[in-house]
Amino acid sequence: MITRDIGHSGEIACHSCDLLVHVGTLRHGESASCPRCGCFLTRYRDDAYHRILAFASAGLLFLVLANSYSFLSFSSTGLESVMTLRETPGALWNNDMPGVAMLVTAFIIVIPAGVLLLMLALSSALIQGIYHPWLAPIAKSVFLAQNWSMVEVFIIGVIVSLVKIAAMATVVVGASFWAYTAFAICFTAAVANLDRYQCWERIEALGAG
Repeated sequence: MITRDIGHSGEIACHSCDLLVHVGTLRHGESASCPRCGCFLTRYRDDAYHRILAFASAGLLFLVLANSYSFLSFSSTGLESVMTLRETPGALWNNDMPGVAMLVTAFIIVIPAGVLLLMLALSSALIQGIYHPWLAPIAKSVFLAQNWSMVEVFIIGVIVSLVKIAAMATVVVGASFWAYTAFAICFTAAVANLDRYQCWERIEALGAG
């Protein structure tokens, strides 16, 4: 979905029914929805970019921890196997699934990490109130790349798999699993706090100033 704003008038066109709605008077914590179709338009927070900075920083730290310890361990009939997060793509590659291995690496590690790094740069510049020519390209990249992140899907898939595997073997959840779960929460929170309309308004205001 593409949000279309009209200059700095504080008006936004609903991306569902195209009704022009004035949202320039929003206060901290308030949100706006289309009065015609009820579609969510924008939410304003004074501390939005500080929240993004905090969640993105914590998320990257948890991602490093998730790649540093064991993710899951399985034991059955005296045999034990330990799996780490970074070894998951390698296991798929060794089982003659190189395409799947690259997709898994991209969707659960590379793209989410890239999104958080870009959000760190974006939020830091917006907090400082300094305009840079790269702000608009970074914002576009964040809004595009976040749709290709499969962090939540991966966590749900692991949980479903654990339920099935638990009937066949003893499963021990490692520190990496909890770190990646915390990473998924931080990633979701960072993305949720980046409002598309407010971000573009802030970038345009800095560019005009």
